Amino acid sequence: MRPWQKNHTFSSEFIILGFGDMAEFGLFLIMHLVTLAGHTTVVLITLTDSFLQTPMYFFLQNLSTIQICYTLVIVPNMLANFLSRCQHMPFLGCALQMHLFIALGGEECFLLLAMAHDRFVAICIPLSYTLTVTRALCLQLLTLACLGSFALSLTLTVLIFLLPFCRSHENNHFFCDIPAVLFLACSDTRANEVAVFLVCMLILFVPFLLLLFSYGFIITAILRIHSAEGRSKTFSTCAGHLLVSLLHYGCAIFIYSRPKSCYTPEQDKIVSLVYTNVTPMLYPMIYSLRNKEVKGALRRLLESRSC
Repeated sequence: MRPWQKNHTFSSEFIILGFGDMAEFGLFLIMHLVTLAGHTTVVLITLTDSFLQTPMYFFLQNLSTIQICYTLVIVPNMLANFLSRCQHMPFLGCALQMHLFIALGGEECFLLLAMAHDRFVAICIPLSYTLTVTRALCLQLLTLACLGSFALSLTLTVLIFLLPFCRSHENNHFFCDIPAVLFLACSDTRANEVAVFLVCMLILFVPFLLLLFSYGFIITAILRIHSAEGRSKTFSTCAGHLLVSLLHYGCAIFIYSRPKSCYTPEQDKIVSLVYTNVTPMLYPMIYSLRNKEVKGALRRLLESRSC
């Protein structure tokens, strides 16, 4: 048996180094609780309020559900890491975390594209909106997003975890992210990097380009509106979605579109910290809590609870 094979055979866990500092534990715990509370509120009001039973809020409801799962996959382990300084994660546990993280992130990419299509039809061809964006279409898009992202994620995760990890198993990150795990592999990873790039093309680049293409038409249609009030009101219905999309796609493209040779652990940890902790916390405020319809639904929910 070759040395690297022997080492790989007895490898049963990774050591997640994280940040090695307990100073910010309280801050990230509060952020995590605020994130869960915000997205749970969005899911609750879009499920129960009869005025929010539209395609846009259907997608928003599922986007918030994904964000809840997304943060639960990463943040509790990260918080445990703050307390223990280093955390031992089983090989299969690391693979499962990577698979769920990629799958949920990919599903979010596809859902953001579906929401862009919803806004495109609503603003550019409003007369056919009710005929085009039906409940059946929304369910089909959600199913395709889920199946496509989980299939691509499973394929990529299997390819990565078939690699031999004969270097130190100390993962200089706070979760099992693709670049951090690939960095620990001791064999040639060029084929795996090509696979990562192809998945990025399908999950990130193609949806992002289609989203930008849709917004090109949307902005053109908005500029044709004669009144300033009309332009402002129409743009406000999609400004939050555009901002969230830029944050999500921007961070993901920065992390996953670079080759292994450009991997920088400390920089990647900071960017990952932003898109796994900060942006999910801001999404409900950007998307929903500044929306008059959502505010009205929240007020009706609180009034019904107080009666």
